[in-house]
Amino acid sequence: MLADHVLFIDGEAIILDKPAGLPVDAPRDGALSLQNHLSLLTFGFKRWPLAVHRLDRDTSGCLLLARNPKAHKRFAQAFEAGTVEKYYLAVIEGVPEGEEGLIDLPLLKTSTKEEGWRMSIDDKGKQARTAWKTLMVKDGRSLIGFTPQTGRTHQIRAHALHGLGAPIVGDPVYGAVAGAERREPMLLHSQRLSIPREGKPPVEAVAPLPERFAAAGFGDGQG
Repeated sequence: MLADHVLFIDGEAIILDKPAGLPVDAPRDGALSLQNHLSLLTFGFKRWPLAVHRLDRDTSGCLLLARNPKAHKRFAQAFEAGTVEKYYLAVIEGVPEGEEGLIDLPLLKTSTKEEGWRMSIDDKGKQARTAWKTLMVKDGRSLIGFTPQTGRTHQIRAHALHGLGAPIVGDPVYGAVAGAERREPMLLHSQRLSIPREGKPPVEAVAPLPERFAAAGFGDGQG
């Protein structure tokens, strides 16, 4: 049950360890989504919690839910203001130059009949900045810690490809064989999330590294 994936809960917020493969919003293919589980995440409240932000369908880890409309508004404002601390782990198909750095590449949503939609690097797009650090290298692949400083759609996935020159393992859109049959799960995980609150301790949690990272040889992920 998804209730077993709760990492943090109080009267205003829930941080959920979202499993990979579960979309936040109801998808067009009719698959189950987070929406189908909200009634089981009330924990005594009458209102269903609401997602404050989004994680991609195949991304696992920390997802913030607000337990009332006022909290939702405050948390959404924190995301918009850039005061939320987010930290991701990902395995990429390559070894980047250097040990750490900052990717500063604007992202624009583009769409074609052949490839569908994706985020492309374009000066006409919105500013997107992602700090990164190499944590482990094994068999030509690298475990990277990503700290996004902005919150654009597919930001880490697009920045890995265009900023580090290597896609995230298993990425069906930005991978080296985009569009081909997937053979590996996508190795992108929201490990830490911290949202400041005025007059209260922050809402924060750490999501354990999923088994699929260990299966790929990166079970000792650091953060």
